[in-house]
Amino acid sequence: MLAWASAQIHCQFHASENRVALPPSDDSKHDVQAENETVFVPNRGERGQCILSTPPKILFCDLRLDPGESKSYSYCEVLPVDGPPSFRGQSVKYAYKLTVGCQRVNSPIKLLRVPFRVLVLHGLKDYQFPQDEAVAPSNPFLEEEEGMKKDPRLADLATELLMAATSRRSLHLYNISNTRGKVGKFCIFKTVYKIGEDVIGTFNFSEGDIPCLQYSVSLQTEESIQEEFQRRRGQPVSFSTHARHQESCLHTSRSSFSLPIPLGSTPGFITNIVSLKWRLHFEFVTSREPVETHLVHENQSETVTWSGVEQIDVDTFSWDLPIKVLPTNPVLASYVSPFSSTNSTTI
Repeated sequence: MLAWASAQIHCQFHASENRVALPPSDDSKHDVQAENETVFVPNRGERGQCILSTPPKILFCDLRLDPGESKSYSYCEVLPVDGPPSFRGQSVKYAYKLTVGCQRVNSPIKLLRVPFRVLVLHGLKDYQFPQDEAVAPSNPFLEEEEGMKKDPRLADLATELLMAATSRRSLHLYNISNTRGKVGKFCIFKTVYKIGEDVIGTFNFSEGDIPCLQYSVSLQTEESIQEEFQRRRGQPVSFSTHARHQESCLHTSRSSFSLPIPLGSTPGFITNIVSLKWRLHFEFVTSREPVETHLVHENQSETVTWSGVEQIDVDTFSWDLPIKVLPTNPVLASYVSPFSSTNSTTI
C-alpha cells in the first residue's frame, strides 16, 4: 500500500565562498522552493540554494499493488525559459535534478534524485515568427505564459537557429605582429560553433619578417563573477583550458590546428551572478635575429647536415580571439552523460 508519489524538478545553485559574495540566505527571492513548500521537499538535505523549482505534480495516491503487480506513470514538465544552463565551474555550479518522492503507509518519505543536463539557447525566447504564417504566434513563450499550449515547432526552430548561426562561413584574416615587425597571418573561417565541433585555423608565416619558432593555441573558457557579487574588488577571472595544440614552426611556411570542443562542456551564457565566455588563446615565440635558412640544391651529391643553434634570443607574446560556442542537439550531448538511463529506489 503506497500512500502517494510526487515528482518535481529543481535547480540547485552552489557558490564558492572564496570567490562569490551572495546576499543573506534569508532573502526569500533566492529560494524559490519556499513558494512550493509542501510535505514533499525535493531539495531537502541538498547543499546550496534552490533557484528554480517547478510545481510538484502528484503521480498517484492510495495505490495498492498485489505481489508481482506493477504500474507505470508518465511525468511531463516544461522548464522555465529563463533558467540557467547546467554548469560546473570554479566559482559557481548549477545542477538540475528530477526528484521523485514516494511514501508507504506509516513509513518515512523516500526520495529518488535523477540528475540531468540542461542546455540553454539564448535568443529563442525573443524570436519573432514570420508574419506571413497566420498559425504561428509572434512569441510562443509569451502564449505559454498566458496558459496556451506550447508551439510544437519550437524544437525544430531551435535546431534551425543553431544551424543558421553555426553554418555561416566568412573568411577572417588577422595579421600577427609584435613590436619588431610582422610574424605572419592567421585565418579562420567562422567564429560561432556548436559544442562537439572542431575549431580549425591556419597560419601563414611565409610573408612574415620575424621568424616564428613556436606557437601554441588553447581553447579556453572565461568564467567571471559580476562585479556586485565579487568577494574582492577586481578579483581575477577564472580560466579553464579544454584543448591545446603546440607546434614548433621554424622554417615552416604554413601550419594549421584543429581543437575539438568537448561535448560535455557548457556553451557560453550569462546570468545575474556569472558569465561564461569562450576564446582562443595564442602564444608565440619569435626570434630577435634573422635565422639563416639552409637550402639543399637539387643536384647536390654531398651529404649536408644542419643543426640548430644552441642559444637564441627570443620574444614571447600572446593574443586572445573571442569566439561563441552554442549548444548542440541534446541527443548528441547525451552521448557523454555519465548517468544511467534507469534509476530505482527501495521503499
